[in-house]
Amino acid sequence: MKRIEAIALAAEAAEAQEALVVCNIGFPSRELYALMDRSENFYMLGSMGLASSIGLGLALVLPKRRVIVLDGDGAVLMNLGTLATIAHNAPRNYLLVILDNCCFGSTGSQPTCTHFGTDLEAIARGAGAESVRTVANAEGLRSALAGDGIVVAKVEIGNADVPIIPLFPEKIIERFMKSAQQAERS
Repeated sequence: MKRIEAIALAAEAAEAQEALVVCNIGFPSRELYALMDRSENFYMLGSMGLASSIGLGLALVLPKRRVIVLDGDGAVLMNLGTLATIAHNAPRNYLLVILDNCCFGSTGSQPTCTHFGTDLEAIARGAGAESVRTVANAEGLRSALAGDGIVVAKVEIGNADVPIIPLFPEKIIERFMKSAQQAERS
């Protein structure tokens, strides 16, 4: 499964579930923007490794709102402590989707440790996560997107040919915050 295909499935699920989405920096955010721009999408333009933490914070302060995080294997490896924090809190409205292409796709596809055998599902289980699974195809991901916890989605190396997001960071956060606040009042 290509990463953009996995992102498309997540975007469709997020729209159907009226979920907030926090997306990892670089090409994943660009691909999500090109596929389905929504004010409920928070495109990370910096702070590699923090999408999962930001999404967890949102899920905890907005318990009525579904939160889906699209993160990369390299980003999660930079912030492994987040897996223990996610496991400890385990909000039912939170789903972390780790798009594992075994490389740093946005910076030249240098291999990450998952390329050499690091198992993110095993690490998440070791951190205490009870709801964690690995999927390798669209059917498995589609099913996982209905749940909570952590899913490691094995995807192919490669970036889609998509443009740079034409929004300034201030605009992204402004419209995202407005969407998040409106939904919580509902």
